[in-house]
Amino acid sequence: MVALESTPPLSQHYTKVAHGRSHDRSSQSEVACHHDLPVIDLAGLMDGDEGARAKCASEIAAASSEWGFFQVVNHGINPKLLNRMRREQIELFNAPFSRKSSCGILNNSYRWGSPTATAPDNFSWSEAFHISLTKISDESCYAEFSSLREVLVGYAAEMQKLAKLLAEVLIKNLGQTMQDFEETIECDESTCFLRLNRYPACPLPAEISGLVPHTDSDFLTILHQDEVGGLQLIKDSKWVAVKPNKDALIVNIGDLFQAWSNNLYKSVEHKVMANPKIERFSVAYFLCPSYDSLIKTYKQPSLYTNFTFADYRAKVQEDSRLFGRKIGLSRFLRS
Repeated sequence: MVALESTPPLSQHYTKVAHGRSHDRSSQSEVACHHDLPVIDLAGLMDGDEGARAKCASEIAAASSEWGFFQVVNHGINPKLLNRMRREQIELFNAPFSRKSSCGILNNSYRWGSPTATAPDNFSWSEAFHISLTKISDESCYAEFSSLREVLVGYAAEMQKLAKLLAEVLIKNLGQTMQDFEETIECDESTCFLRLNRYPACPLPAEISGLVPHTDSDFLTILHQDEVGGLQLIKDSKWVAVKPNKDALIVNIGDLFQAWSNNLYKSVEHKVMANPKIERFSVAYFLCPSYDSLIKTYKQPSLYTNFTFADYRAKVQEDSRLFGRKIGLSRFLRS
């Protein structure tokens, strides 16, 4: 159990945001359907014959089009590394809030709550460290959490390798080669991120999200979560609650892959429900391009205008300041 002093002042922040604001509680109180996400065995992709590889690649592409989310097992990442990451993460979040928020741990990447929230519906009951892969080997980022460095370096390398493998499958399914893709898009340790998340127990779970509904502003995301549950996504215009699978990693398509694929792959809105009794932990890896990478649809006619990742990030940040939420890809639809 995490000590009370480690939790950020979320209640005080929420009270300020909620003061004088109406709140539609139906979005949090509605009952979601429970579903198992598609589970894809990557053993066929990594070790199988040509037929097995083709079958696995087809399953990845189909899940990316139908769900925008899927789970992968036999992904090649050592469970011992995942378990070590979880232990180190819990120890880090156990630190007092005053320590986490002021001592420069992980390149001053600590975040909590929702600084841009303008209404209760925009408020997230969570805290996180969101760090560029370029910084995880820097010893000066770790203070007394020195054992975290080795784990993060190994974890990031494994996630980078898996993300590139999955991206290559999706690119080839579009009739492109990875070489052609990489001539336009740079996705490496200088552009990608890890986000360590903690969702403290929340006294108002019917009113507040652990993480508000959103899509991811990347090509794809790989999530390692605990078994508490709470992740939900939109499927067929309904919220679907994802059952935790201790042996699987969750993969989801981001906005950039939806634009690149001309909406063949789906970047799906998702959220994390708040839990009144149990805290939840997860680690997300984000496959992002360089800021000057040009995002263009792989074929014509395109549904979207061409834009750089920097353009996209700037528009997301502007909308967050103005409206307290991200609007996303619809900003770049052709008229």
